[in-house]
Amino acid sequence: MKKALLGTLLFTLQGCVNSSSTTTVKTALESELEPELASGIGIAQACIGSTALDGELRTRFKPIKDTELLAQAIGEPLKGKLCQGAVYQSTQEVTIYRAWNSTNPNSQFGQWWSFQYPSGTIADYRKNYEICYQWSPLDKLVQCTLKIGTNVVVGNGQSEQCSEYLSYPVSAKQQVFIAASAGAVENCQSFNGIMRWQ
Repeated sequence: MKKALLGTLLFTLQGCVNSSSTTTVKTALESELEPELASGIGIAQACIGSTALDGELRTRFKPIKDTELLAQAIGEPLKGKLCQGAVYQSTQEVTIYRAWNSTNPNSQFGQWWSFQYPSGTIADYRKNYEICYQWSPLDKLVQCTLKIGTNVVVGNGQSEQCSEYLSYPVSAKQQVFIAASAGAVENCQSFNGIMRWQ
């Protein structure tokens, strides 16, 4: 009886070993077909969300390899930037948005953008995109067209420590990192933030 149990146990373990090696091979093959990925996962929190493009955006970009650009976008826990990211190149025009600080005109064409038009409360927007209050009052919005052939990193926000009293966790919301956005966008329109209470 003991020999039969021991034999069954060894057979089960053998199956597990074979299964895991098959999974490793499959993952390696699949990774060749996916965009270059990187993650800044640390001890704080694991990354959440996805770097994959959905819907129409998938048809407007192609995945590419750009290790240097990817490294610029990934941040350490509690230091902001992206928790994880993938590099893409635009193949068609895409509308992007950036909330910025009117008291610093140079911040209009910063590195951090979104595919989504900003909506909801400012507090939620700050949390979703890890924007500390001391960086910007978020009182201006610019909407631009991303030029064809522009390399970007698409990813999910890393945690951010704004002060000893305020920190933001990792976020599932997708952000778009553009290293030199002033030359990568065109047809820009600016909008003013207004007071509106509900």
